[in-house]
Amino acid sequence: MPAGPDTILPDLLAPGLRLVFCGTAASARSAAEGAYYAHPGNLFWRALFDAGLTPRLFAPTEFRHLLPLGIGLTDLAKHHSGNDAALPRDAFDAAALRRKIRRCRPRLLAFTSKNAARAVLGGALDYGMQEETFGATRLFVLPSPSGQARGHWNLQPWLALGALYRGDGAR
Repeated sequence: MPAGPDTILPDLLAPGLRLVFCGTAASARSAAEGAYYAHPGNLFWRALFDAGLTPRLFAPTEFRHLLPLGIGLTDLAKHHSGNDAALPRDAFDAAALRRKIRRCRPRLLAFTSKNAARAVLGGALDYGMQEETFGATRLFVLPSPSGQARGHWNLQPWLALGALYRGDGAR
């Protein structure tokens, strides 16, 4: 989907995707480079590869190469960038995310942090598959790959998502 005039990063969405990742907002580095998860300390691209979601380690500028793999990307805050704590209170647009997911109908929606998931789902959440769904789209919560969240980093939920993505359990 094309970026709007004030959108920080364009959505990478299409009908029928197997998996969509949703973060909170583009970091300052990602906004400056025009690429998702661009900060060198962010483990997103390494986690995708380690979890078997990509055939090789992609650079952030190659994010569009995920689409042919059935993987999409979006953020809750499309018009703001920076650290979550510095964003305006109304930066996260959960309703817009739900509309996008209803339109695209991916098999899985993976939040790349508990903060992103809480902004949409509310309440206390555990990592992994959630009971709630968006229609037929199953929801998954991952530890944040951000360098600022390193104290909470755990590759295991990413590996579980990779196994689910590769298997037929995503339907």
